[in-house]
Amino acid sequence: MAAIRRPLALAAAIATAATTAALCLPSVATAAPAAGTAAPKIQLKNGTLDWGVKESFRKYVKGMAHGDITAADGARQAPDNGPFTFTNGTGTYDMSTHAVATTFQGSVRFTSKVHGFDIKLADLKVATKGTSGAITADVTAAGKTQGDVALASLDLSAVRPGSGTGGAMTFAKIQVKLTAKGAEAFNGMYKEGQELDPATLTVTPEGTPGKPAQPAPPGGNGQDGEDGKGGKGGETGQGSKGGKGGEDGKDGKEGEQAGGESGGEQGVHAGSGTGSASGPDSGTGTGSSDHKSTTPASGAAASAAASGKVLDGTLDWGVKQSFREYITGPIAHGKAELAGGAVTSAAGYRFPKGHGTYDTAKASLAAQFNGSVRFTGHEGVLDLKFSNLKVTANGTKGTLIADVSAKARATGKVTDTPGMAVADLKIPAGALTAKNGVVTLKNVPATLTAAGSKAFDAMYKPGQALDPVTAAVTVDRKAQLPAGGDAAGSSAVTGGSGSAGSAGSAGGGTASFSSGSGAGGSLAATGATVPTGALAGVAGALIVAGGAATYAVRRRTAL
Repeated sequence: MAAIRRPLALAAAIATAATTAALCLPSVATAAPAAGTAAPKIQLKNGTLDWGVKESFRKYVKGMAHGDITAADGARQAPDNGPFTFTNGTGTYDMSTHAVATTFQGSVRFTSKVHGFDIKLADLKVATKGTSGAITADVTAAGKTQGDVALASLDLSAVRPGSGTGGAMTFAKIQVKLTAKGAEAFNGMYKEGQELDPATLTVTPEGTPGKPAQPAPPGGNGQDGEDGKGGKGGETGQGSKGGKGGEDGKDGKEGEQAGGESGGEQGVHAGSGTGSASGPDSGTGTGSSDHKSTTPASGAAASAAASGKVLDGTLDWGVKQSFREYITGPIAHGKAELAGGAVTSAAGYRFPKGHGTYDTAKASLAAQFNGSVRFTGHEGVLDLKFSNLKVTANGTKGTLIADVSAKARATGKVTDTPGMAVADLKIPAGALTAKNGVVTLKNVPATLTAAGSKAFDAMYKPGQALDPVTAAVTVDRKAQLPAGGDAAGSSAVTGGSGSAGSAGSAGGGTASFSSGSGAGGSLAATGATVPTGALAGVAGALIVAGGAATYAVRRRTAL
């Protein structure tokens, strides 16, 4: 009799463990939230846990014990004394810890009047963190109920995710092993570490991909000055017109133009009242925009504010450490591919050959870097690439921009978004002052923009932290980058967000790339948004990764 009760208790423990394994699924690899911000969680729904506890135990109950097996409360048993399916699973995936917690409906009761046992397993749960997990259940035996008994351990290291209908993710043959508590439940009939039946977990992330955000049209956003009229001095603006000398500033990405009533000014497009502009295009006029530039009116002051070229530089950025670990870990089974000169670094990745412009008087920098990083995982379901990274900074505000290519999970369509404002940067006061011919930014915190949040389908909220940004650029031909490319001398800053400066240079006040004024030659600070489809693809891939972890756990559960 005691021997019979032991196996029944163990079976109950196993059933509970299976449910827990399913909960391990949401080990989606997403970036950790900003310091002080609650970690967002992905909701899971429509989960099912297929688990038979132990086939030999089921045969014993229905055979030698002349007993019954009853699945109820939403659970069902397959024909011919097959395994059980626990339904309506709900839970969450924690994006900061990659932990999964899932609870399933249904119960299984093993009874035998001949051998005198009555064991019930209910409220099965699966919880995972990393590549390990546990299955728990409420176990009722001999009329007494013990809640949340840790019946089995899970190993998710060998699990591969699959896809189902309606965006469901499936993780099959998760290994499950009996715990010490489980062995006690089976009254020592089974030893700790013995394998139970493998488990299969299926879950669906809540929510559907949103509509892609519409990019803002170039110009007219009211942030860089519009249609300046009259006034002295080389004021920069967006889409402004010279008073009498015709129109200018149409070719820059932000449509900026400089004008002055007296004295010449330097820029891609500059106008002057009586003097000639030192930029490639000049005109006459008396008008200038009302942009809040501080470019001096006099020719002497304007000359002092002349922009210089960025001759070389490096950018160190790791996107997000937790995301990198997820991609290359046992969940996504993916990789990060570097190209175009990018290499790994202590900060994650280093992008070389910085080029662009730097304005001393305006404390303005626009630097673009070579190289790309592409993340792939889940056998091609996840595919995300960042390239052509750019840093724009003006005073204490800055933006990290990149060309982004992302694959939508639902459709498999790849969307390319050039010039996406990925993160806001808060620059320390005085950091844009060159020292020994080098401008350095070190460990500048990067926070997700609204556009970036939309691109990730709101998986991350605006303001959440990404990996910090470190950049070093030379603006003097005799200067050398710090050893290892580190940006020495600048202090780290925390929190905050800012908008990027204008792209095309004008009046010596706005930074631009040395490639010229065309639409493709400037760094766009605003207007570019990340497609929600691409974001949905990333979120879906993360969820798949979590599911994979759960399956790995079940594979070890053959008893």
